[in-house]
Amino acid sequence: MVLLQLDPFLNELTSMFERSTEKGSVWVTLKRSSLKSKVQRNKMTTAGQPIEYRCLIRATDGKKTISTSVGAKDHLRFQASYSTILKAHMTALKKRERKDRKKAPEAEKDSKKKPRKV
Repeated sequence: MVLLQLDPFLNELTSMFERSTEKGSVWVTLKRSSLKSKVQRNKMTTAGQPIEYRCLIRATDGKKTISTSVGAKDHLRFQASYSTILKAHMTALKKRERKDRKKAPEAEKDSKKKPRKV
């Protein structure tokens, strides 16, 4: 697994999506991480030092795995770029079949009405 900077990660993620257009999948996972071992984190907490958590992002297509770490300062820029890439490459999704909403509620209303006594 290769830990890349933000821009090379996004470029490689784009190429992964393009390679898997015809056949294949790309898995992306996000995880909270401090990039420190448990012993180092325990030492920092006992010393009273704050632990800076980052977001560890991994992507794989089954053959190649890439990863990056995003800090709090860069997360807005990364999120905007990441969402643009996802929107551009999710074209193979099927449209959801929607039921006609107007007919269903009218049928329910008619069956729920009680006959009035005269």
